[in-house]
Amino acid sequence: MSKIDAKILVLDDDQGVLYTANMILKQHFQTVITEKDPAKLDFLLNQHEYDVIVLDMNFSYGLTGGKEGIKLLKRVLEKDPKAHVLMNTAYGDIDIAVEAMKEGAVDFLVKPWQKEKLLATVQAIYELSKSRKKVEELKSSQKILMKDQQKEFSDIISVSPVMKPIFHTIEKVAQTDANVLILGENGTGKELIAREIHNLSKRANENFIKVDLGAISSSLFESELFGHVKGAFTDAQEDRPGRFELATNGTLFLDEIGNLSLPLQAKLLTALQFKQISRVGSNKVIPLNIRLVCATNMPLYEMVKQNEFRQDLLYRINTVEIKLPPLRERKEDIAPLAKHFLTVYAKKYQKEKMRLNETTLNKLHGYNWPGNIRELQHAIERAVIMANSPLLAPEDFLLKDDSVDMNHPESLNIEAMEKMAIQNAVRKAGGNLTQAAKELGFGRSTLYRKMTKYGL
Repeated sequence: MSKIDAKILVLDDDQGVLYTANMILKQHFQTVITEKDPAKLDFLLNQHEYDVIVLDMNFSYGLTGGKEGIKLLKRVLEKDPKAHVLMNTAYGDIDIAVEAMKEGAVDFLVKPWQKEKLLATVQAIYELSKSRKKVEELKSSQKILMKDQQKEFSDIISVSPVMKPIFHTIEKVAQTDANVLILGENGTGKELIAREIHNLSKRANENFIKVDLGAISSSLFESELFGHVKGAFTDAQEDRPGRFELATNGTLFLDEIGNLSLPLQAKLLTALQFKQISRVGSNKVIPLNIRLVCATNMPLYEMVKQNEFRQDLLYRINTVEIKLPPLRERKEDIAPLAKHFLTVYAKKYQKEKMRLNETTLNKLHGYNWPGNIRELQHAIERAVIMANSPLLAPEDFLLKDDSVDMNHPESLNIEAMEKMAIQNAVRKAGGNLTQAAKELGFGRSTLYRKMTKYGL
């Protein structure tokens, strides 16, 4: 018979009671800890989180009032308000029982107890403990999922020939559990592709959990991804599942993976390699069953050469690689995307009669869109908000001039010059970013940041 994976603590001054309880409970529960000295309670509570605590009411010789037990019960609940405590006494005083229950005890057991009675009571309290923890985890999961699902996502819109091979790849890989790496500039729709892979997969009815690695500080990385138990650190007020747990049986989308530092890359690699995690503050191993999709706008292969990204992690995450083209390379999609966003925002701002004329579409088509689809989306939204006429005109779109004439200084602006200088330096260095950074007088991290800024 397999034992229940649970921790039971029995605190009693009677060595015979401890021996008997250990003998009975050890047959059914994985971990049973017994202790005679009540002074060690704080130490024991700091060592583990217990599913059930069996606590004696009287420890000092000759005392029968139960005050010691009530005091210890209060100490337990101060440390862990969700602890499940079974009070144990040789005296069946109903007043003590009522007081203990009022203070937060779950049940009350009178010694001498029968073997069956002890086991049945502890098992019942364990089941209650487990169900309450499940409810808490579901509540915590719900909070995170609601945040993740607040954004509205539309279907992928494209008529461009360059996107057709990508759609074929998505259809093929979606039916497998292969890890996918999506590369592309900011705003090209990497998250939409990740969600499409999930929606077409066998895991479609399970959770899709997104983690923006670029927005998580190194100090919170383990807590956010692996979860934590109450008391693991100062602000850990309750048990909390990490994103890996929330994605169980579903898809975990790690966005901006290129922003991870080398130490955090090592921690992520360990979890993926062994397919298991442990919450911060806990030794309990949680097996992983997830589909992993990662995305970045960073040049990972160049970063591997410069020892800024682990090669073994790159191999782990890119069983299949999808590279999204920027909007300037799929200009056939500008018009349908613009019309789609116009429909969305016209409805949102109650301006349903708005439309785009051909002159405006020509202007949008001629622009280089360094911010890609996201920039187009924001441009349409702003135009809908600010326009005075239901017909959106070219002047309703305040687009940055992406072209710079180096022979006419009056047309220059600082950002455009800097972007062009970066493009020229990278081209001159043959794609070697270290060499390009030296040419520009930047550090590599500064160059990465500026390339991200300009959508390069």
